Amino acid sequence: QVQLVESGGGLVQAVGSLRLSCAASGRTFKSFVMGWFRQGSGKERDFVAVISGSGDSTYYANSVKGRFAISRDNAKNTVYLQMNSLKPEDTAVYYCAAGMHPVSESRLYDFWGQGTQVTVSS
Repeated sequence: QVQLVESGGGLVQAVGSLRLSCAASGRTFKSFVMGWFRQGSGKERDFVAVISGSGDSTYYANSVKGRFAISRDNAKNTVYLQMNSLKPEDTAVYYCAAGMHPVSESRLYDFWGQGTQVTVSS
């Protein structure tokens, strides 16, 4: 069992930056692929980024490529999402998730955090 707790969300102006964190419980953190997803109001939950257990492999949704960066610190059981050049369309609840495969399909992730709200004003 893995428990995930996101933090770092908030209100930011367009072109600003935020860094989200996701702290995980358990001693098997490095064995999990970690993903970030987001869900805007009235929308489906969309894939944002994923990172391998070792941290040496990442993959991004086209909508955030070049603006967002996912990273992890296995010593701290934490995964991060650095978000730069934010746009109003990035407004959503952001979730971190743990799974066994580096995929973009949310249904294949086993554990989820409660989410953190990110609001980007124009």
